[in-house]
Order: sequence, then C-alpha cells, then structure tokens
Amino acid sequence: MQAFLKGPSAISTKPPAARERGAAGSGGEGKKPRPVPWVEKYRPKNVDEVAFQDEVVAVLKKSLEGADLPNLLFYGPPGTGKTSTILAAARELYGPELFRQRVLELNASDERGIQVIREKVKAFAQLTASGSRSDGKACPPFKIVILDEADSMTSAAQAALRRTMEKESKTTRFCLICNYISRIIEPLTSRCSKFRFKPLSDKIQQQRLLDVSEKENVKISSEAVSYLVKVSEGDLRKAITFLQSATRLMGGKEITENIVTEIAGVIPKETMDGLLSACQSGSFERLETVAKNLINEGYAVGQLVNQLHDIVVESDDFSDKQKSIIVEKLAEVDKCLADGADEYLQLMSLCALVMQQLTQNT
Repeated sequence: MQAFLKGPSAISTKPPAARERGAAGSGGEGKKPRPVPWVEKYRPKNVDEVAFQDEVVAVLKKSLEGADLPNLLFYGPPGTGKTSTILAAARELYGPELFRQRVLELNASDERGIQVIREKVKAFAQLTASGSRSDGKACPPFKIVILDEADSMTSAAQAALRRTMEKESKTTRFCLICNYISRIIEPLTSRCSKFRFKPLSDKIQQQRLLDVSEKENVKISSEAVSYLVKVSEGDLRKAITFLQSATRLMGGKEITENIVTEIAGVIPKETMDGLLSACQSGSFERLETVAKNLINEGYAVGQLVNQLHDIVVESDDFSDKQKSIIVEKLAEVDKCLADGADEYLQLMSLCALVMQQLTQNT
C-alpha cells in the first residue's frame, strides 16, 4: 500500500539478477581486511602467548582451570604486557559472548574521579554475574573490573575503591594496572596479589620482532633488529610501533640501522660526540652554536639527557667525582623539563656544567 501511494519510484526497477548481485555484494565478501596497528594485530590472544612473565601466567592458568582468582595488581615498565595479559585471560575465561557483559575496563582516558568510582564501578560490581558460555565451557561466577593506569587515579578515588573491593568480593574481582606501585595507596596494595612485570629480555624481543617481520614480509637487517631492541629499552610495544613506521617509510626496501635511528628520534652518535668535543674545547661560543643547532634540528633534550647519562656512566674520561656531579645535574634537568622548563636554557645549563668538569683539570 505504501509503495502504491508513493508511486513507482518506491518500487525497485532493478532486474532480479542485479538485485541478487547487490544482496550478495553487501554480505561483506571480497572486502579488504581493515588496516590495524601491528601492536593490536599481534597482541596476545591467550595467556600462553604472553612472553617472559611466568609467575603471572601460572596464576592465571590455575584460574582458567577452575581455581578462584584473587584481586590483582600488575606493575612494571610500559610495553611489558600488563594490559594484554589480563585481557587475554578475561577472553579465555568468558569467551567472546560474555566478555562485554562481564568485563569493565577503565583507563586514564576515562573519567575516574571519586564520583565514577562511587557510581559506575560500584553499580557494575553490584550486578549479579549471570549467563553461561555457548560452547559449554565452565564460566566463573565473578566479573572483572580492570583499572588501567591506576597510578594516575586520585588518592580520594583510590580510597573510595577500598570498601567496594571488600563488599563486592563475592561477585567481582579487581585488576589494577600501573607503572609505579609507589603511587598506589597502601590499603589497596594490601588487598591485591602483586605481580611485577619485568622488562622483556633482548632475546625475546628479537624473536617477536622477527616473527612480526616474517608475517608482514618485512626486510630488515639483523643489526637493525638489535638496534631496535636497544632503543626500545624493553618496551615491546614501542619496538613494534617503530618497526611498522620504518616499514611504511621504506615501502618494501630493507630497513637499516640508520632508518631505525631516524624513526626512533635517537640522537646520532656523531652529534653526541660533537657536543662533548664542544664542551671539551672550553669555548662557550662553540658550545652555544652546537646547542642551537641541536634544538633547531628538532632533537628532544629529554632524549639527549638519557643518552648523555649512558655515555657519562660508561666513559673512562670522567673521574667518579665528575660522574656524580654530572649525573646529579642530569637528574635536575630532567625534573625541570618534566615541569615545562625551556629546553634551550636547560641544555645550555647542562653543557656548561659538563664543560666546567672537563676543563677544570686542563
């Protein structure tokens, strides 16, 4: 009737064969897979794929076999698999159907003040865990609340969480994830089983990077892989991101150590040597020129601080007393940069002290 009232335009004029082709085309066949960041694409899908964190994996496997799961606190450097581990465990526990109902994940990008803890988290924790898995596997009688980057939560919000953790212990387990355990209040840490995630070993990182390179058909030299591991400092997420960026930049050509240096924002060795030789020369004008060039070329002074620290500590050109004075200054500059100080002034202040230490004996 509606079609009749609207006129002939409402009735499809396509021949039946064309209509069938259109319906078949809309089924999603022949679509290209969506491009996904490699970090997400190669994130562990189950607990067995988590690398180098044996204690945590052992506890979670027991839980998957039917044992009860305690409240968890994962801490350690970024890129070591903290979030991936609990998400993989939750997917295995609940399966794809119940995962969304049973898991609440909040990270630093979400509002997590005291009000959210009192309302959203409390309301989720009070819900009864119901439903069963379609594949017939046993499903635990509790839900999981994942609070990622918990060290950025206010003390008041952390304090509000204490009572909820105790009160809802029959239906809910909490997993707190942070980089710095010292920023979590003592009453919360005492309610959780603590697991420290170690920075990944060079060997495991190299193996993972080679696996990803093989699957993505990336040509990369062994020196570039070793250097990629070195600049990522145990952070596998950073290493995989650099690898993807370098692949896009090279467009099928082999990735070399120089490309990794460029992508990672590492200051080249020649530039660092030039800065130290300017400090050694005792000429303030020369030092000022080198420092200005460094800033103009877009190098981050924070990166320079980290690299200079390694050079000074490993160098034989400085006495122990000189090393201690320079390292103390490096810490001071790092704090000032974190507080938003001017990069050029901090760089000049640091270099002036290094010059003082290098030239006082000559």
